[in-house]
Amino acid sequence: MKRLTAVLGSLTAIAGLQLATPAAAQEELAKKHNCLVCHQVDKKVVGPSYKDVAAKYANDKTAEAKLFDKVKKGGVGVWGQVPMPPNATVPDADIRALVKWILSLK
Repeated sequence: MKRLTAVLGSLTAIAGLQLATPAAAQEELAKKHNCLVCHQVDKKVVGPSYKDVAAKYANDKTAEAKLFDKVKKGGVGVWGQVPMPPNATVPDADIRALVKWILSLK
């Protein structure tokens, strides 16, 4: 019984880590690509907060594609006149992961 309890405890801990890890991993990805220089999760810096982006695009079924293009190619005008520079060297898979993470924020 003690062994079963230990195994269940370990599985519960692993499950908890798996649930927590994606968000932490995405934030690390944002740090790696210097996204957090201009953006923060919950406050405006140079660009909008990620939570504001998620709220703006909450009901937009094309949001992932729009934001992927915006991150990859850069742009100006959606959030004011401060341009977002292109991120052409960031791997597409990283951009997709970051966009999904941003849109998941509440």
